[in-house]
Amino acid sequence: MSGPDTPLVITKSDPSRVDIEWADGVKTSLSAQLLRSVCQCANCVDEVTGRRVHDPASVPADLTTTVVELVGHYALSIHFSDGHDTGIFTFEHLRRAGEAAAG
Repeated sequence: MSGPDTPLVITKSDPSRVDIEWADGVKTSLSAQLLRSVCQCANCVDEVTGRRVHDPASVPADLTTTVVELVGHYALSIHFSDGHDTGIFTFEHLRRAGEAAAG
């Protein structure tokens, strides 16, 4: 069974964007800058306190994605042009990030 956090189509439309069409018809377009800013890996968020240690304001506007790969049936692994490649972005997290960006 697919829920609203299930992507039907994931497209790396250009090096600076990842587009997702969700099972409920919602379309999300996420910039590389936004994705890098919301990374939840241990290098970006303290595993003990949950406090963000990576400053999202430090992400350059011209950041790109170099690799976008599926991780099982639940997430994406994204490598960025700044060398960061340790984040796993669950579909649920991507959906929330898209909703927050849309306002």
